[in-house]
Amino acid sequence: MDTAEEWRAALAEAGKLAPDIVQQIVDAHGKRGIQAIEAVSEKRVKRYRDFDVVVGYDDEYVVEDRGCTCKDSHYNLDPDEGERCWHVLAVDIADALGEVDYHDMWYSDVREFL
Repeated sequence: MDTAEEWRAALAEAGKLAPDIVQQIVDAHGKRGIQAIEAVSEKRVKRYRDFDVVVGYDDEYVVEDRGCTCKDSHYNLDPDEGERCWHVLAVDIADALGEVDYHDMWYSDVREFL
């Protein structure tokens, strides 16, 4: 089991971000892990009928099937090697904690208003 699988399993079992799990996330993902934890604690992980969306500092990023629309995902990370941006990590963490902010609407409809 790799380190990402370990923290996911530990988080699913604990149901909360215990200090040792936070450390596992940071050890596995560094700054991206910290950013993901911050996004979850600030309730910036949204779930719509069609997509998950993480509110970033400059934009909103669509997360679907463990992929993301951010530049980091497209240019810096290798998903085949299990590398994920902090937006995808935030969705994983929020899912495990039941902290996803659900909106019963289509994101594509909401996006038209932004």
